[in-house]
Amino acid sequence: MRILLVEDDDRFADALMVALRRQGFDVSRASTAAAALDAPEPDLVLLDLGLPDLDGIEVCRRLRGAGDVAIIAITARGEERDRVIGLRSGADDYLVKPFGIAELSARIDAVMRRVRPAARPAVTVHGLRVDTARRLVTAAGGAEIALTRKEFALLAALARDPGVVVSRERLLAEVWHSTWPGGRRTLDVHMATLRAKLGDPSVIQTVHGVGYRLAVRDDTAEPSGAKGT
Repeated sequence: MRILLVEDDDRFADALMVALRRQGFDVSRASTAAAALDAPEPDLVLLDLGLPDLDGIEVCRRLRGAGDVAIIAITARGEERDRVIGLRSGADDYLVKPFGIAELSARIDAVMRRVRPAARPAVTVHGLRVDTARRLVTAAGGAEIALTRKEFALLAALARDPGVVVSRERLLAEVWHSTWPGGRRTLDVHMATLRAKLGDPSVIQTVHGVGYRLAVRDDTAEPSGAKGT
């Protein structure tokens, strides 16, 4: 797994990179916000909030707005208010310095389990197959549909209960870990992109004033292990 460590303290960064590499992680480092925002997207970012060129909270917001990378804030800011702000800015977890490598490794495992859910039954809905265990979506003809992590998470949330309306608030909380009202526009934009990639906008129905649901037709939901899967 590829980890980007965003940390300006050389001694701390060097020690942490050595420890993480001993755990088997592929680790690179950025010492400034600018370098972090320009770096290729990893699987996980360990983000110090006390950076020299830009506050880490703003970096977290920009990373979250630009992609689907998992983020753990690592900082000396231990007050509850700071933790709340960090989580609401898009961090998946928040770890206060000093910490041990065992705790950090456990936090990494927990975050990656959330962003890459454990195996669940695959669902086929009018030809569209959603396999959450393999994070794979295929069209009726068997062609794979490439989705971002956020797009897949949205589709997986709807596919758990085909035909059941999932509220915007629930989708925001589950996919973005936020209930900020302004996030609804982000949700709608991602949903529009997801519909376009699926090739049939009617697959996902909008229930105005409530949320979205995966459309169900007469030949629809087919659990994993059913004939033809």
